Amino acid sequence: MGVRLGRSMFAGTLGLLLGVPLAVYQGWLTVPDRWNPWATLDIRETPGLFTGFKLWRLQGDPQRCAQALRTSPLSFSLVADSVPSPGCPVHDGVRVKGSQAAFSSSFLATCPLAAAYALFEVHGLQPAAQAIYGQPVVRVEHLGSFACRNIANSRWRSQHASANALDIAAFRLRDGRRISVARDWKGSGDAARFLRRVHDAACGPFNLTLGPDYNAAHRDHFHVDMGTLRMCR
Repeated sequence: MGVRLGRSMFAGTLGLLLGVPLAVYQGWLTVPDRWNPWATLDIRETPGLFTGFKLWRLQGDPQRCAQALRTSPLSFSLVADSVPSPGCPVHDGVRVKGSQAAFSSSFLATCPLAAAYALFEVHGLQPAAQAIYGQPVVRVEHLGSFACRNIANSRWRSQHASANALDIAAFRLRDGRRISVARDWKGSGDAARFLRRVHDAACGPFNLTLGPDYNAAHRDHFHVDMGTLRMCR
């Protein structure tokens, strides 16, 4: 009796887990977009259960991705597919020009990378600055996004080779203070606390986040990308 009841409960739970998403997908059941895994990502919404899935759905869907970016503070323009360097094509690209914080220079990025950056800035970077310093970050210094090269000492292409990665080196606050990964990561004050909080926040939207604790090659920047490998180091 107990075994049959247990199986019935399992079947009922499984049916609910499978049936509700199907009902939402088919439009038979209406739920707020925040709880609808099939709704387009809204950068303004606090990250939740389906944020990662919605971000994943932007891959290979430039229209959906552009729609998501329009809910963000990013200033951007769409870029036609191209091969900036032989053997290194860039698909579904955007030129990121600015955001809540200015950039040291505009950069080419895949649309999903730009969406992940927007999530990071809105829900990670700026809240960290407000929590520790009581003011926003007004400038982000980066070391570039596109570079047609392999991963160091390997035959595998870097995510930079498809503009699917960004290296972030420093942040400037509204009062003019500059916080540098190279100088401040190993400290014990507010700057080090801020950088560690920012690093941890990046591990949410980006698939790969590497900082100075990973290896010497990353001693002066955070590497973030949207490749297939999931890692936070």
